[in-house]
Amino acid sequence: MSLRQLAEHANISNPYLSQIERGLRKPSAEVLAQIAAALRVSTPAMYLKAGLLGTDDREGVLAAIAGDPILTIAQKQSLTQIYQTFVRENTRENTKESSDDAAED
Repeated sequence: MSLRQLAEHANISNPYLSQIERGLRKPSAEVLAQIAAALRVSTPAMYLKAGLLGTDDREGVLAAIAGDPILTIAQKQSLTQIYQTFVRENTRENTKESSDDAAED
C-alpha cells in the first residue's frame, strides 16, 4: 500500500501522514487508531511492531491484548481504548489526591 493510499484509507491528509512517517509530527491516539484500522492491525500491535511499547506493566497489558490470537482487531481496539481510559482516569485521580495531600501539609 502506498503512502497516498494509506492516507486515503485512514482519512488523514497525505502531507500529515508523511510528516508522521518522517518523525516531524506525533499523531494523536485517534490518528494512530485510524492508521491501524487502515492497515487492519490493532493499535497495540502497531505500537509493538514500531517498538513504541516498553516494559512497564501498563504496556504489558497492551502487549497482551495485541498478542491475543482469539480476539478480533475491533475487540483489541475496544479493549485498548477502555484500558487507556481507566489509566487516564486513575492517573488524574492520583494526581488530584497528591495535590490535595500537599495542600494539607
